[in-house]
Amino acid sequence: MTQFAAFAQLGVATVHEAAGRTGIVDIELTQVVPGSRAAGPARIACCVPGDNTMVHAAVAHASPGDVLVLTSRAASQVALVGELLATQAHARGVAAILVDGAVRDLDELRTLGLPIWARVVRAQGATKGEVGELDVPVVIGGAQIRPGDLVVLDSDGALVLPRERVDEVLPLARARAERERALRERYAAGELSYDLNGLRTIVEG
Repeated sequence: MTQFAAFAQLGVATVHEAAGRTGIVDIELTQVVPGSRAAGPARIACCVPGDNTMVHAAVAHASPGDVLVLTSRAASQVALVGELLATQAHARGVAAILVDGAVRDLDELRTLGLPIWARVVRAQGATKGEVGELDVPVVIGGAQIRPGDLVVLDSDGALVLPRERVDEVLPLARARAERERALRERYAAGELSYDLNGLRTIVEG
């Protein structure tokens, strides 16, 4: 299993806790493909509001396994991604797309199966021809995302982990997942977190 696949399997909540409860991209997101999960290095496009030229550029420059992180210089409700752009990204081996904005062609995107998360779904399409920025740091939902930072996505939403912390956090997240596995067995056998965590003493004395 690759490092990125391991993070995808561990998931947002486990990595968040293992990283010191940091990194949550604190916005509501629509998970286009239910049950999907992904992790990979960020490839960032910052668009001129209403225009998705830089999304085309990001797709053209993407490497297999990248997570495309798409945003605009100001809030915009036009769709930055639809079926045709997603098809290109899928063909280039992109692992996932995180859209700080809108997507469209929802049924077709689900059929395609590329993991995509977006703020909203809107039919209105973007224009083309305005040059924004490629691979620059951005802030989404209070989280700074730099080119190459690890982005983890699942049904809980999105998390960013600075690239310098990837090697540090992976064993911590694996250890946490193993602890939770052991606890699930104990809870399934009838033990209570109320007792194991000492909460009964705190509450009842």
